[in-house]
Amino acid sequence: MEAKATQALLNELVETLKDGQKGYADAMTDVEDANLKETFKKYAAQRAEYITEIEDQMFKLNLKPDEDSSVTGTIHRAWIDLKSALTSKDNKAVLNECERGEDYAKKAYQTALKAQDLPSNLKSVIEKQYQGVTEAHDKIKSLRDSSK
Repeated sequence: MEAKATQALLNELVETLKDGQKGYADAMTDVEDANLKETFKKYAAQRAEYITEIEDQMFKLNLKPDEDSSVTGTIHRAWIDLKSALTSKDNKAVLNECERGEDYAKKAYQTALKAQDLPSNLKSVIEKQYQGVTEAHDKIKSLRDSSK
């Protein structure tokens, strides 16, 4: 895989992670349920850590993180309805939006993992993060299913 393609792929992941981090940070601030606050806080921190790991890999591969990426616009739609869900104070609606964001993140990671010839260090970072994203998705989904 050539550098440019790898760079685009990683920038896409970073954007997705930033989006999730912001989504969880917003949710954490606005949601009233203490357990949900804790969960959202954990995932916001997880995403921040993942961003650092990917940017670190990019640095090692001499790839520049994208400062003003054009993909951003589309990605933000994954979390766009979170604000109105938060305003409604409806935990289930909030969890629905978080799950949607997680669906998007899972897809981004699945796409990344299909890429050919990724450097092995990078691939193992992406695999590890994909595991974390999948766990987050399943946790959010089960919280949503059990919320009234």
